[in-house]
Amino acid sequence: HVQLVESGGGLVQAGGSLRLSCAGSGRSFSAYAMGWFRQAPNKDRELVALINWSGYSSYYVDSVKGRFTISRENAENTVYLQMSSLKSEETAVYHCDPGTGWGPTFVADAKYWGQGTQVTVSS
Repeated sequence: HVQLVESGGGLVQAGGSLRLSCAGSGRSFSAYAMGWFRQAPNKDRELVALINWSGYSSYYVDSVKGRFTISRENAENTVYLQMSSLKSEETAVYHCDPGTGWGPTFVADAKYWGQGTQVTVSS
């Protein structure tokens, strides 16, 4: 069974940090760009960060630049999102997905949509 499982979410105070993990199983995702998305209550799904197949290039939505870092360890089939200086408005369920394209035109592969991991930032 091919799946991606997100973990590492939790409750933090505003200004705090969390490191999210996205572990693949059933197949290798090392040849694909990977994206982190988030969805807050009553909001559309938002692309947060991207990393290319090799880990050489990354992309971030403007609101998280300088605070979030995306990385990957292809040998472990895992992608990470280090989040610092978290804000209350970033409370959301965070998901990972492989896909094609780049930046705002990145298209996720819907086959791997999962439950995500809840991030709650208190203020």
